[in-house]
Amino acid sequence: MPTVLRHGPYKFAFFSSDRSEPPHVHVLHGRRAAKFWLDPVSLVKNRGFADHELNRVSRLTTENRTAPARGLA
Repeated sequence: MPTVLRHGPYKFAFFSSDRSEPPHVHVLHGRRAAKFWLDPVSLVKNRGFADHELNRVSRLTTENRTAPARGLA
């Protein structure tokens, strides 16, 4: 799972096997995971994130959706 961004505790990644789906990113933090479509940015799936965290990762996804990969570990 290639990581495209790390921001604080959040890891933004994609699965190369997800090619049949629209462009999207998976956001991971511990056991929590969310999936966002990128155009437009919208939540597809949430597993464990509280609403306030979803707001934050949604904003981060929007701010970085066209940025080149950076912040890698």
